[in-house]
Amino acid sequence: MPEMKVTLAVVTGAHGVTGEVRLKLFGEGVTALKRFRAFNDGALTLGKLRDDNKGGAIARFAEVPDRNAAEALRGTELTVPRSELPPLGEGEYYHADLVGLAAISTSGEDLGRCVGVENFGAGDIVEIEKPDGKRFMVPMTAQAVPEWDGERLVISEGFAD
Repeated sequence: MPEMKVTLAVVTGAHGVTGEVRLKLFGEGVTALKRFRAFNDGALTLGKLRDDNKGGAIARFAEVPDRNAAEALRGTELTVPRSELPPLGEGEYYHADLVGLAAISTSGEDLGRCVGVENFGAGDIVEIEKPDGKRFMVPMTAQAVPEWDGERLVISEGFAD
């Protein structure tokens, strides 16, 4: 089974005429992205990276010589193997580790699967798709999700609507 890839950023377009690209970051800012030198199984090698002071970043990759090549990368996700991410502390998780997990209620009812994790500024929210295809969202708090592991999320009864 191939190792899971984790998306850390996505190219949103070219920046200037020399081959730099704008990035939308999914991690904890530019500092977290600077830990890595290569992305997409070595296809992109990071040369320079700086904060754009708007919540994103500006990057230069060795393989991108000009604006045309930078524009061609628009929409490209920058991925690294899950094993290259730093270890987590107690109670911490990577969003990628939650997506795909089974969701059950505290009484054992099958609620579906986690299909996404969002953060609109007040904390993480997991999106659960029910077996019938309908979706609902639950805050990733101890009250709403009292337990999770590598196989499932347990969701408190009052939040499993």
